[in-house]
Amino acid sequence: MLSRVCRSGSLSFTHRLLPWVQSTTLSRSCRVQPSAIRHVRSWSNIPFITVPLSRTHGKSFAHRSELKHAKRIVVKLGSAVVTRGDECGLALGRLASIVEQVSVLQNQGREMMLVTSGAVAFGKQRLRHEILLSQSVRQALHSGQNQLKEMAIPVLEARACAAAGQSGLMALYEAMFTQYSICAAQILVTNLDFHDEQKRRNLNGTLHELLRMNIVPIVNTNDAVVPPAEPNSDLQGVNVISVKDNDSLAARLAVEMKTDLLIVLSDVEGLFDNPPGSDDAKLIDIFYPGDQQSVTFGTKSRVGMGGMEAKVKAALWALQGGSSVVIANGTHPKVSGHVITDIVEGKKVGTFFSEVKPAGPTVEQQGEMARSGGRMLATLEPEQRAEIIHHLADLLTDQRDEILLANKKDLEEAEGRLAAPLLKRLSLSTSKLNSLAIGLRQIAASSQDSVGRVLRRTRIAKDLELEQVTVPIGVLLVIFESRPDCLPQVAALAIASGNGLLLKGGKEASHSNRILHLLTQEALSIHGIKEAVQLVNTREEVEDLCRLDKMIDLIIPRGSSQLVRNIQKAAKGIPVMGHSEGICHMYVDSEASVDKITRLVRDSKCEYPAACNALETLLIHRDLLRTPLFDQIIDMLRVEQVKIHAGPKFASYLTFSPSEVKSLRTEYGDLELCIEVVDSVQEAIDHIHKYGSSHTDVIVTENEKTAEFFLQHVDSACVFWNASTRFSDGYRFGLGAEVGISTSRIHARGPVGLEGLLTTKWLLRGRDHVVSDFSEHGSLKYLHENLPVPQRSTN
Repeated sequence: MLSRVCRSGSLSFTHRLLPWVQSTTLSRSCRVQPSAIRHVRSWSNIPFITVPLSRTHGKSFAHRSELKHAKRIVVKLGSAVVTRGDECGLALGRLASIVEQVSVLQNQGREMMLVTSGAVAFGKQRLRHEILLSQSVRQALHSGQNQLKEMAIPVLEARACAAAGQSGLMALYEAMFTQYSICAAQILVTNLDFHDEQKRRNLNGTLHELLRMNIVPIVNTNDAVVPPAEPNSDLQGVNVISVKDNDSLAARLAVEMKTDLLIVLSDVEGLFDNPPGSDDAKLIDIFYPGDQQSVTFGTKSRVGMGGMEAKVKAALWALQGGSSVVIANGTHPKVSGHVITDIVEGKKVGTFFSEVKPAGPTVEQQGEMARSGGRMLATLEPEQRAEIIHHLADLLTDQRDEILLANKKDLEEAEGRLAAPLLKRLSLSTSKLNSLAIGLRQIAASSQDSVGRVLRRTRIAKDLELEQVTVPIGVLLVIFESRPDCLPQVAALAIASGNGLLLKGGKEASHSNRILHLLTQEALSIHGIKEAVQLVNTREEVEDLCRLDKMIDLIIPRGSSQLVRNIQKAAKGIPVMGHSEGICHMYVDSEASVDKITRLVRDSKCEYPAACNALETLLIHRDLLRTPLFDQIIDMLRVEQVKIHAGPKFASYLTFSPSEVKSLRTEYGDLELCIEVVDSVQEAIDHIHKYGSSHTDVIVTENEKTAEFFLQHVDSACVFWNASTRFSDGYRFGLGAEVGISTSRIHARGPVGLEGLLTTKWLLRGRDHVVSDFSEHGSLKYLHENLPVPQRSTN
């Protein structure tokens, strides 16, 4: 009966079982009602979404981002994934995680199939236990002693282990899938089941029937009777492949069932250009047919019959048959809990096999080019770097018409899709380009003495001198939204500081970014280093870029607070410089000037409300309520059409108040403003520390003592007295431009210009000095004398 198949039985295709399956009804033990098969979509505490899936099988997916459309998926679990490190028994926690992921995808409406190893390991564990038990009984009977002698366990034959382990393995899978209201059926196959046409049709029909009934087929080679592996005479055509291990079985099954995606899980991250663990080994993100000549294969897996070479051959065969393939690590504890779902979501996990080569370089290749180009930049003379930046400034004005035409295309495509504040950020104009050119020339002037500047000199001992000098950070990744003017600014700062640069702009500014990047590379070409600045145009997800910790040294996000938070969360081992929010405050003291306050509030809030340095919360001293000064502020905000949100204390003073603020920690980014009342400058400082974002905060007062108290006690990146919050900007600070505003407390804080993109290194010059000479009985003594530092040139 099929209920046994769902629990622990096996289907062998040496018999014609398809008519039997079609005529059999599901038992209650399968816990699935046929009429409701496609409606089972939830279970306790497991989040998921139901996605529309429809795809005509033919060609494989060209890009990872398309994998989310995969309807029918085969997941192959290698022996190293299923078994424990001692090879005796199963990795239960890992298996439970895999079953959960497969269940999530099954309940999204996908058709999941498993090809699993593990029967031999499970059987080995059982047989060893039985042998030990029987030996201990015999020894106890013959020796009559309680203390047992050391027992030798005979070598266990793999087929016997498989026979002993198959039923237990399936029972375990069934118990796990039952937790998610999913039925599973085991299918054991051999090579003959694919080569005999009738058996192949029976296999195909039964698999389709199981999938139709929302059952997960669990397929394995029948290792109890399987013959020895055949010589490598297969892989000659799409209809020929020998099933000699579970890799070839998974590939054959994927093509036979016209699956959209084959996921092969092993104990390595994917395919490397050299054996994993070697010094030069690099993970291959995308593998194309024909690339196998450039790959060196290592040894096979610690368990199982296949190695990476077998996996690649099987993957290419499946790819040729129309199934997309990803090889990934299913054993790593940090990723195994979501590796399958990450692959289906299109994240950069493992090696993706594709038949479509991109027109340009991969992002990894771009990172290497940026690294190499940045190092060449750092070796140029300061005048040469300044010359590049001056040339870029000239190009911004000379090519103004072409830039504005490209920007017009972006604006037309974004109309109706972007909010007004974002459209304003996206827009370029002649005045903006002129301002950009002026800022770039400022950067060029300030770059004359940046890289290689001596910060400290120390005489350690006679003829042993130490220097600390400025050097570039390395490769920067700058991710920005809706602001094409950011590209030349950041590029100029990277050039001035000798850093390689990867730029990832929003698709809403693609036309503008493309021409600005071409102009940047044209400027770099005057010294033959155009590749130092790279624009990422591939379908690379931001989250995937944030994982390139071996290529990127610093990530700088420029955009919404949500973008910054997402990047800070996604960055894996790469520092992120920026701010997640720009909740800027202005405190109006009881001794504020009537003539100054309205100008300062208007400029801070209304000049550019979408900016991160725009005013978001206005703190009013309680003594100013119901005074002409307060009335002037309110009247001005009404004229400027600013929506007011009342803080809790402010609302308590009003009979008819504006809408009470939902949160005092809000960045509006629009013509909206929170007003709150405080009793003193100390209360204002406490409010800023509790609800602010350490970005920019201002006091308006004529009392110098109060102002200095505020300036010294507010712990923010920028603190002003009687000045607009909008001055928090690299250009306005005289930095020429900025890569962003940092609210972190390490390295750089506030508007980050050229200085913030430099780090230091130590240079020690000696003459045959060794540490032993400075020991207690040595001939030398430490001097540690401070030496004069060369004066920095000024412009």
